[in-house]
Amino acid sequence: MSSCLLEEVTFHRCCQMLLQQSEQLRDGWSWEPVQGSQEGYLRKTALKSAVISSNPVWDLQGSISDSGSHTSCHSGPDEQGEEKDQSVLVASVDADATNGAIHDDNDGVCMVSEGSSQVLQYEYHIMYSCSYSTPVLYFRASTLEGRSLSLEEMWNSVHPNFRLRLQNSPFTTITQQEHPLLGQPFFMLHPCRTEEFMRPVLQAAQDQHRPLNYVLTWLSVVGPLVGLDVPLKYCTQLHLAASPSRTEPD
Repeated sequence: MSSCLLEEVTFHRCCQMLLQQSEQLRDGWSWEPVQGSQEGYLRKTALKSAVISSNPVWDLQGSISDSGSHTSCHSGPDEQGEEKDQSVLVASVDADATNGAIHDDNDGVCMVSEGSSQVLQYEYHIMYSCSYSTPVLYFRASTLEGRSLSLEEMWNSVHPNFRLRLQNSPFTTITQQEHPLLGQPFFMLHPCRTEEFMRPVLQAAQDQHRPLNYVLTWLSVVGPLVGLDVPLKYCTQLHLAASPSRTEPD
């Protein structure tokens, strides 16, 4: 891929490759067409146990408030090493992401010092931005009773290893936007600097003559910031996933 920008036809081809891998790995991704339109998006849902603070640590601009509460994520005994790897990935995006790092699935428990434990349902959508020629990650979370998380609560669910990096990085900040296809409120990671952090990734793949699925590699970098991890097993199928495909998702 010679350009850092992603053409829409390539986006759909990458999505289909990801769907093929997801089906084999039973990772839960699906393609959701929009009725009466040729557009659609990738969709995945996941259940996670979390403790939501009543005193938000982050304000609407993503800065640290005066609250004494803090968020921490705890994984099981076998996942502590993976948690460390995630921190390294985001802290050194120019180095680790350039190598196409994709880390193992992690269903860690996000905890806050004050609040009650709840099981939350997260919903993730990946769609194409014509304005920025990049993928965009939209997401939302709700309790099992159907109450949607506020922006402050969503900030509290961000792993502390990622917070400062998210606030002062190419990923900018979490914002709330209307879903461009559904017209419903969603959170999103703004794509304005996606090209900037994907450029070294694409250049390294080109220099090393390695196959690369743009959407999968991009997702492995931005997904963990909001609790969406890409299983390591995708790496074992990378060559298959990067081969040309004849049709688009249907």
